[in-house]
Amino acid sequence: MTHPFSYNIIYSRRKSIAIQITRDGRVKVRAPYGCPSSAIDSFLAEKRHWVLAHLEEAEKTASLSGPALSDSERRRYIELARDIFTQKTAWYAQIIGVTYNRIAIREQKTRWGSCSSKGNLNFNWRLIFAPPEVLDYVVVHELAHRKEMNHSKAFYAIVESALPDYRKWRRWLSENGDTLWKR
Repeated sequence: MTHPFSYNIIYSRRKSIAIQITRDGRVKVRAPYGCPSSAIDSFLAEKRHWVLAHLEEAEKTASLSGPALSDSERRRYIELARDIFTQKTAWYAQIIGVTYNRIAIREQKTRWGSCSSKGNLNFNWRLIFAPPEVLDYVVVHELAHRKEMNHSKAFYAIVESALPDYRKWRRWLSENGDTLWKR
């Protein structure tokens, strides 16, 4: 099957297929080891309009100058973040075996995500500029709080059961997270 865009496939120990549009407008497909190309093709066909819309957005974003974002651009990013986090949260909640209430997208200068005792989840929209695995880590981290409202060994065992390489992405966020504010 041919697609109206080119893409690179990156195989890893993930559990699902994901698409990343880089800031410079390249499409990266991340897939589990052994995932058949037919599954990747159908996933891309299903997400074709989403990819094309975000490639167009990447072109517009590339032409922006300076770190300031106008209100309309910020709203678009928040809506994109809402779509991404809604999908990832539903996926990982099933894997971890937890429920949650509402999802809110915020811009918090000190937090990437949070989970209330009532199961309300907050995610920072600026995470959409990070690698998709970082978003996976933040989602899994917050969902793990639905079982353990602390950062104990039991908590991190839950995180690791859903995302075995979480340490790599936690490290990426601590080392590179401040760059997500310089847009």
